[in-house]
Amino acid sequence: MPSPVASLNWGQWVKLICGASFQDMSVVRNLALIFTLAGVDCIDVAADPAVVRVVKEGIDKAVTLTPKAKTRGYGAAFRPWIMVSLNVGEDPHFRKAIFDPRDCPSDCPRPCESICPVQAIAFSPPHFSGVIEARCYGCGRCLPTCPQSLISAQSYVASPEVIAPLIASGVVNAIEIHTQVGQEKAFAELWHQISPWSESLQLLAISCPNHLNVVDYLQVLHDIVSPLPCILLWQADGRPMSGDIGKGTTHAAIKLAQKLLNAGLSDYIQLAGGTNHYTATKLRSLGLLNPQKESRAPIAGIAYGSYARSLLLPILDKLDKLHQSFRYQDRLSLKLEDYDEWLWPAVSLANGLVSQSKSCSGLKNAIPE
Repeated sequence: MPSPVASLNWGQWVKLICGASFQDMSVVRNLALIFTLAGVDCIDVAADPAVVRVVKEGIDKAVTLTPKAKTRGYGAAFRPWIMVSLNVGEDPHFRKAIFDPRDCPSDCPRPCESICPVQAIAFSPPHFSGVIEARCYGCGRCLPTCPQSLISAQSYVASPEVIAPLIASGVVNAIEIHTQVGQEKAFAELWHQISPWSESLQLLAISCPNHLNVVDYLQVLHDIVSPLPCILLWQADGRPMSGDIGKGTTHAAIKLAQKLLNAGLSDYIQLAGGTNHYTATKLRSLGLLNPQKESRAPIAGIAYGSYARSLLLPILDKLDKLHQSFRYQDRLSLKLEDYDEWLWPAVSLANGLVSQSKSCSGLKNAIPE
């Protein structure tokens, strides 16, 4: 039966990145629902038990909608793995924008509000003004736009102990560790905490941005985690959280992936950071996606984050506006499956992205009925 492992081997692995800091429960649940129906292999979320719970709920609902999806021509995917992200030290994926709206001049044009890709900054007195913490995923685009330099970023470290029970129970199938060159000691300390659970994992992903010494660093990390009872995947993080900015953002991720391939790293390699609708086409033109052969593909797959979320935001925003009278904490009651007129167009959009990798793979995805 097809599985995420088969997708890795065929070079057809597709991961949805909900965001290591993104905790908007309603949006995360609906994204999990949509992209499961679209055929994604893995959903990467914040290391927050509440977020994991709603992702599982979205996946479970997608399973029940499989017959409807098939009638509409979507190859409703097998159940994707749930991944949680952890960090070694400070990392841009693990931060939130903060400012005091009382300090903002009344005549400010508020460029921070317009530039935010997930509408995490709002000025709606007397109801709310400031950063909607759950929505902010730390992209940092608002920081340089403030005319008064009032916005700063608050970093944090995700606690691995919080998600240990979810790994032991089999709900969480994979972990991703975000790191940077020079953090060997901190990485080893984090791995010492995680390694007792590794027998329960399907996959360990290590995400690292480019650096002059990145290959040597990853080889050190390989030694730290070896022997590993699960799959090891290197995430080539090109331009973090920038896939919705423009076509050229994908080049950095491809350049880093090629660097890792040329170094002879034998484990799986996946692109992230700046990935968008151009990524799969570019990889295929370079011969790095190889769906026609039965041998393992050079690049295992692609992760889509900010681009995937922005693609669906107009539809999810319609759902949000339909219930503007709801308190923010009650938005979990906004279930996309209750609105066919929005659910299936959303699945179609997501499928258009996922199928760029899946359509030529020879894999027939199906959730067991």
